[in-house]
Amino acid sequence: MKIMVITSSPNKEGLTASCGEAAKRGIEKGNGEAVMVRLNDLNILRCEACDQGWGICRQEDRCKLEDDFEKVHEAMGEADGYVVVTPVYWGEMSESAKAFFDRLRRCEAKFSSDERNKIQNKPFICVAAAGGSGNGTLTCLTGMERLFFHLNRRDYKNITKFDYIGVTRRNKSYMLDAIEAGALKMAKGE
Repeated sequence: MKIMVITSSPNKEGLTASCGEAAKRGIEKGNGEAVMVRLNDLNILRCEACDQGWGICRQEDRCKLEDDFEKVHEAMGEADGYVVVTPVYWGEMSESAKAFFDRLRRCEAKFSSDERNKIQNKPFICVAAAGGSGNGTLTCLTGMERLFFHLNRRDYKNITKFDYIGVTRRNKSYMLDAIEAGALKMAKGE
């Protein structure tokens, strides 16, 4: 399986990076291909909510802004699953994650099943990496759950969830093992 690992922290050696590396190890142990995407290394503009919020993203499943978004969006169509890792900032995903996923939601969210959807019915693991106090982990994961609900048909019965994992500096030692194990199972198609 080809699994895309999307991280969204400016810190290349912090908790978020450790979580992304744990996912990569698991994918590779499961004989999968890990495609690493570091949103903070890309030029991702924020959504402009064109045409009163119903721009070409809703009709053509692409964004009119010219940056690195569409390259990642297209690559998501080639992946068989996703591991999304974000640091927790004030109980939410990082700004780079929000910028990317706000645009992805507009291009991918459909009111019904649609064959044009690149990520529908593909498994995902969401990881909220809260350094510092660890506060906000649950609200961040709740926001990620809502995001993937919108990206997967708006039908809870058909969402292809895999796991939601909260990591703090206090539980890091064993939660990195959980991320690796989850990614390994995903790579094996279990």
